[in-house]
Amino acid sequence: MCGIVAYLGKKEAYPILIKGLHRLEYRGYDSAGICLSNNANLVVYKNRGKVSDLEDLVKDVNLSGHIGIAHTRWATHGAPNQCNAHPHYSENEDLAIIHNGIIENYSSIKQELAKEGRTFHSDTDTEVLIQLIDYIRIKNEIPLSEAVHLALSQVVGAYAIAIISRNDPDTIIAARKGSPLVIGIGDGEFFLASDATPIVEHTRKVIYLEDGDIAEMRLLKDGKSNLEITNLENVVKTPPIQQLEMNLSMLEKGGFEHFMLKEIYEQSRTVRDCLRGRVNAEQNNVALSGIIDHKDKFLNARRIIITACGTSWHAALVGEYILEELLHVPVEVEYSSEFRYRDTVVFPDDVVIAISQSGETADTLAAIEKAKENGAFVYGICNVVGSSIPRATHSGTYTHVGPEIGVASTKAFTAQVCVLALIALCLAREKKTISEERYIQLIGALCDMPLKIEETLKLDEKIHDFSKIFTYSRNFLYLGRGYNYPLALEGALKLKEISYIHAEGYPAAEMKHGPIALIDAEMPVLVIATNRGSYDKIVSNIQEVKARKGRIISVVTEGDEAVRGLSDFCISIPETEEMFVPILASIPLQLLAYHIAVLKGCNVDQPRNLAKSVTVE
Repeated sequence: MCGIVAYLGKKEAYPILIKGLHRLEYRGYDSAGICLSNNANLVVYKNRGKVSDLEDLVKDVNLSGHIGIAHTRWATHGAPNQCNAHPHYSENEDLAIIHNGIIENYSSIKQELAKEGRTFHSDTDTEVLIQLIDYIRIKNEIPLSEAVHLALSQVVGAYAIAIISRNDPDTIIAARKGSPLVIGIGDGEFFLASDATPIVEHTRKVIYLEDGDIAEMRLLKDGKSNLEITNLENVVKTPPIQQLEMNLSMLEKGGFEHFMLKEIYEQSRTVRDCLRGRVNAEQNNVALSGIIDHKDKFLNARRIIITACGTSWHAALVGEYILEELLHVPVEVEYSSEFRYRDTVVFPDDVVIAISQSGETADTLAAIEKAKENGAFVYGICNVVGSSIPRATHSGTYTHVGPEIGVASTKAFTAQVCVLALIALCLAREKKTISEERYIQLIGALCDMPLKIEETLKLDEKIHDFSKIFTYSRNFLYLGRGYNYPLALEGALKLKEISYIHAEGYPAAEMKHGPIALIDAEMPVLVIATNRGSYDKIVSNIQEVKARKGRIISVVTEGDEAVRGLSDFCISIPETEEMFVPILASIPLQLLAYHIAVLKGCNVDQPRNLAKSVTVE
C-alpha cells in the first residue's frame, strides 16, 4: 500500500525523490520520509502527514546527495507518526530501509533480536527487518548483499524494500516478494519505484522485478553503473528490459481540480480505447486474442468463477449477469479475500477470471495461486501492463485506461465491465448461444457507449447543484434490480469512500426485508430505475419509499415521466441495452459522490484511511 522511490546516479537525488513521492502519494499518505547518502553519512528526514509536510520540514536544509531512498506510508504496523515513518535506520545507523508490505513473523524475530541486545525505536515490522539484516551482517562478517539474502530467507510475508549503506554509499539493494517494484534504467543511473509513475519522465526502459528477486544497483568508478539481479538462492537472472507505454500527460490533472474528476471525464475515451482493436470497423465481430488462444478452456468450462476486491468485485457482479445471460453457463463471484482462505471447491475444468485495476492486489494474487494449485485455468483482467497479475495468470486482457490516480476507482470500473462484455460476446458466438442479429445489436450498443457517456457527462452541473442538498446527510440508501443491483453497491461504495457518509446498496426488492425500517424524511434513497428489466417492480419499490416520506433521487432513461413524477431529483441518461446500463449509469453516481465530497471539504483523491493499490492483506 505504501509508495517507495529511490535514485542512484549523477544527478541530485532530492528533486527526483520528492517528485516521485508526489506521484506515489495515492498509495499512502499517513507519513513521508527521505534518506540521502551524503559524505558517507545517511541523513534521514521524516514526518507525519503528506509529502508536502515533508517538503516544509526540509525547506531550509542542505539536501545534496546523488543517492537516496524515499517513502510515503499507509500505516500497517504502528500509528502514523514521525517515529513510525520510513526510512528506518539499523541500530548503529549504518543502514537505512524503506519497505512496502507486511513482515508477518516480525514479532518473533523482534523478540530474538531483543535478547541479543538490539533496541527498537518504532512499532513497525520494517525496523525489525533492517535490524535483522544488520545483525546477520555483523555477526557473520559478510557483505550487505549476502546478509539481505539470508535475512529474507527467514521472513514470512510480503515486501518491496530498498536499502542503502553508509559503508557502501554507491549501492542500493532492492528486493521484492508480493509487493511491486520497478527498476528504471537510465544513462549511468537507476530509478526504483513501486510503479512506473515516478520513472516515466526520466527513462522508458524498465525491469519489473519478480517475486524473490534481489537487485544490486551500483555506481562504478568510471561513471558507469552496474545492475545485478539474483533470486533468493543467489542464482543470477537476466530479466528482459521493457519499454514503458505511459505518457507523462496521463499523470497530470489536465486542468481539472482533482484526479477523480479528470478520470470521470476520461471515460468516453477510455471506453473507446478499451474497445479499439477488439471490435472491427464494421462492428460485427469481437476478437480478443487471450480468448481466441484459449477458447476451448472457456467453451468446455464446468463453470466460471470471478474473483476480485472492492470496485472490481462490483464489476465482476455485472459480468456474472452478462456471462450467464449470453453463455448459459454458471458463474460465481467471490471476494478474493474469502476465496483464498475458505475451503473453496475449485475443479480443473473451472475457469477463474481475476480482476484488478493495479494488477498487484494481494488477496487477488493469492486467489490466483490457489486456483492454479487446483488445476483451474486463470484469466486476468487488469489495467497495469507488466504488473504481477498478468504475469501470474495463464492469459488475459488489459483494460488500457491509463493510470488511475484517484483512490476511488472510476474509469477502471467501466472498462472492466466493457472487457467482461467483450469476453461474453466473443464466447457466445463460438457457443452459438446468441443469434447473429442479437450479437450485432449488442456490439453496436457497446460501440455507442463513448458518445452516450459524453452525453451523460453534460449532467455534471445539474448533479453539482442538487448535491448541495445532501452535503450533510448522514445515511444514504442505493437501490437497483437485476443489472442495476451491482451498480447500487458501487454507487454506495463511492459515496462512503470519499465523503465518509454511511451508504448501503441493496437489491430493491430486499428493502422490505429490513432496510425499509431506516426510511424517513431524512433518508435519501437513490434508485436506478431505467426502463429495461423489472421496471414495473422498481416503480413499486419507489412508491413504497415515498409512502414513508423518503427522498428519492432517481436515475432514469431519457423520456421517462412516470419515475420522474415520483422523484425529488431525477437524472436522465441515454437509452441503452440493459446489460450496459451499469456502464452509463455509473457516471452520475460517480459525479454525485464527487460533488458531495468536495462540498464537504473532503480530499477526494486521497480519502482518509484508504490507499489505491492494496498490496497487503
